[in-house]
Amino acid sequence: MSGPLRVLVVNAGSSSLKLRVLTGGRLAATHDLPAGADGFDRDDLAVFLGDVRVDAVGHRVVHGGTRFTEPTRLDGDVVEALEDLTDLAPLHQPKSLAGIDAVGAVLADVPAVACFDTAFHASLPAAAYTYALPQDWRDRWDVRRYGFHGLSHSYASGRAAELVDRPTGDLRVVVCHLGAGASLCAVDGGRSVDTTMGFTPLEGLVMATRSGSVDPGLVLWLQEHAGLSEHQVAEALEHRSGLLALGGSSDMRELLEQAAHGVDRAALAVDVYVHRLVAGVAAMAASLGGLDVLAFTGGVGENAAEIRARAAGRLAFLGVEVGDRNVDARGDADVSASGAPVRTVVVEAREDLEISRGVEALLASA
Repeated sequence: MSGPLRVLVVNAGSSSLKLRVLTGGRLAATHDLPAGADGFDRDDLAVFLGDVRVDAVGHRVVHGGTRFTEPTRLDGDVVEALEDLTDLAPLHQPKSLAGIDAVGAVLADVPAVACFDTAFHASLPAAAYTYALPQDWRDRWDVRRYGFHGLSHSYASGRAAELVDRPTGDLRVVVCHLGAGASLCAVDGGRSVDTTMGFTPLEGLVMATRSGSVDPGLVLWLQEHAGLSEHQVAEALEHRSGLLALGGSSDMRELLEQAAHGVDRAALAVDVYVHRLVAGVAAMAASLGGLDVLAFTGGVGENAAEIRARAAGRLAFLGVEVGDRNVDARGDADVSASGAPVRTVVVEAREDLEISRGVEALLASA
């Protein structure tokens, strides 16, 4: 094989299969497949892949449990183990498995690697990942905080260090991955030491349609006294909560526009979102013992300057302050105010690069 490895990065979401071919860290080809009732269109996939050379495949997989803490070559046993984790990420794991199946059918002879959103958080200390629950529960079912969005948090924290021109090992970074799903991560010297998502991707911040953290007693009350079934509660917490429940829209752009025009419901949604975000960042900074860089990534993190500004204003006591560059920042950017003790940066989400690097490192070592 001549030239750099050409890696097909596969990111299977709820509505599409995103395909990116990277070579030497550069994007060589891109294609998105819509998700149908029967999965992904393999004929369309075959047509796209018939036009590009692929040396290896990297799949984004949301949940790796305690077994998979680094990129792993896919085989039958690994896929079976990933299927067993579906109950822990019911919205995401089946999509990843469907992507593995669809691409594997077309590229059966190409090495395939799974890269896990939980893996970056394998470095969490016991104090951060342990729930105060009965020991037999923790031992029998591996009940613990796993954390998610690890591929994004890993990439964003490393890129943030480049943007402020300091070694990763010297920095305490809080990464705000704010998309349809949202989570925070405290990164100390390049290692995850705390995060807001937990046993499932439902814990933590307010999200587009997910509630984030709620009182577990509330869930029990809804089942015991309101007569809601487990399925009804789960469906509501996953699909009918968050920004959608508060403001009537899951799109932060719409909510900000409505709030600016005096729509009370939209204003409340944004206020709750920022309140939870700020409280979470402060908690992550406490876990780090201080803060050097605050990084925003994901659809909201990258594009909602007002959310960044409002969060920074509430976090001024930590030394966070954004300047004029925050208003029209595009792509990777340092938006800190001049002289601010804590640097604030915007990082374009590039899980594809993180996956490609993981695939290359694994295959090179093998």
